[in-house]
Amino acid sequence: MTAGIDTLWAPWRLGYVQGQDRGTPPEPVEPAAWRAGAVHDCFLCRAAAADPGDDRPLGVVARTPLSLVVTNRFPYSNGHLLVAPLDHRASLADLCPEQLLDLQTCLVRWCGVMQEAMHAHGFNIGLNVGAVAGAGLPGHLHWHIVPRWPGDVNFMPTVAGARVLPQSLDSLWEQLVAAGAVGTPPTTRPASAHGDAGPSR
Repeated sequence: MTAGIDTLWAPWRLGYVQGQDRGTPPEPVEPAAWRAGAVHDCFLCRAAAADPGDDRPLGVVARTPLSLVVTNRFPYSNGHLLVAPLDHRASLADLCPEQLLDLQTCLVRWCGVMQEAMHAHGFNIGLNVGAVAGAGLPGHLHWHIVPRWPGDVNFMPTVAGARVLPQSLDSLWEQLVAAGAVGTPPTTRPASAHGDAGPSR
């Protein structure tokens, strides 16, 4: 036996590694009514149409009248969230101005929540539009929010070909739902003509 080797347990990833689990929720959830234009095998459409009582198995952290925030079942790092419109839309041009504003507001809000609750020091925020751009779900637009911390890029992805996730998805869901219920964190407003760029109240 080699000394100094740690065992990192991540049992929830086994189905993904074996190719048996591609995002199906652990409990079967069938919405009572689907939204107009929904695609029934789209996990974001399913989450958008589901009853709020099913938010936990579907990973839904929050919803607005126009948007949805869910945990990524196969995260790049701990706290990885997806922000999507409720409607099945494939491109930015398919979104109305109200949807675009609501989605951006969700991005700001949930970065603030993770700064406060998880002490995130930074974020990678990305959007892949279309299959050729790497979108895993090309028909339903979604932004990725990946919180970052000093030193979180270590030898593991490079040497061991693995990522270390220190928190289960269920525990993350509990933490973020509780933090999100506290209230909206302050956001930064544009600087005025007098150079005031302080936080809004």
